[in-house]
Amino acid sequence: RRDVLVLTPWLAPIVWEGTFNRDILNAQYKQKNLVTGVVTFALKTYWFFIEGFMSSANKYFLAGHQVNFYLFTDNPEHVSHLQMAPENQLFVIPVWNHSQWQDISISHMGIISRYIRSQFQYEVDYLYSIDINVQLFEHIGVEIIDTLVGTISSWQYTTRRESKSYETRIESQAAIPKGEGDFYYTSGFYGGSVAEVYKLTRACFKGVMKDRENGIEARWHDESHLNRYLLYYKPTRLLSPEYYWDEEL
Repeated sequence: RRDVLVLTPWLAPIVWEGTFNRDILNAQYKQKNLVTGVVTFALKTYWFFIEGFMSSANKYFLAGHQVNFYLFTDNPEHVSHLQMAPENQLFVIPVWNHSQWQDISISHMGIISRYIRSQFQYEVDYLYSIDINVQLFEHIGVEIIDTLVGTISSWQYTTRRESKSYETRIESQAAIPKGEGDFYYTSGFYGGSVAEVYKLTRACFKGVMKDRENGIEARWHDESHLNRYLLYYKPTRLLSPEYYWDEEL
C-alpha cells in the first residue's frame, strides 16, 4: 500500500489491511505451537458488552489458533452460557474475592501485571489487552503478533503532534515532553510477549500509583501512562487505526 504510512521512523512495521499474507503467517505461527491470551474487564454495567465481545472475539480473534480469554468481572452469571471454539478457553475471574478490588477503577495495569506474575506467564506466550466494549467484524490474525505491540488511536491518527492528547504536566509520571511523541496509542488494544507486557503494565501501574501519591491523575489515566512508556520503549509493531476503529468516525 502506498496510501498509508507502513513503517515507523525506528523501522517497526505498521500493519494495515493489504500489507501482509495471512496464509503464510498462519503456517509459520502454527509450527511454533504458541498460545495467545486476551485480557478484558467487564465491571459494573459493562457486563452488557460481554456477549457481543466474547462471541465476536471467539469467531474472529486468531481463528484456528489457541487463545485463552481471561475475563475479569463482578457479574460472572452473565458468562455461563457462552460457547467457545474448540481451540479457545475462557477463564472467568470473579473480582469480589480479592481485597484489593476496591481500587480496581484506578488501574487495570496493576491487575494485569499481578496476574502475569502469578498465572498468565505459565499459560500463554503472548498477551493482549482489549476493551470489552469492542466488537470484531473481521478477522484479526497472527499479523498482530510481535514482542511489543501498540495500536494507533483512530481519533488521533491525523492529529498534529502538538494537538495529540498527551499528558503534558511535568508533575505527572505520564508526562511527555513538549515536542516529543511519535503516535498516540489507544489503551483499548495493546500487547506483545508476556514478558514485555509484564514490563509495560508494571511500569505504568507504578506511574499511576506515584501520581496518586502526589495528588495527580493523568489526563487519560492508564492510556496516558501507556503513551509515556511507548515513547521510551518503542513498540516493535504497530497496528493501524483499522484495528480499533470508532464507529462514530
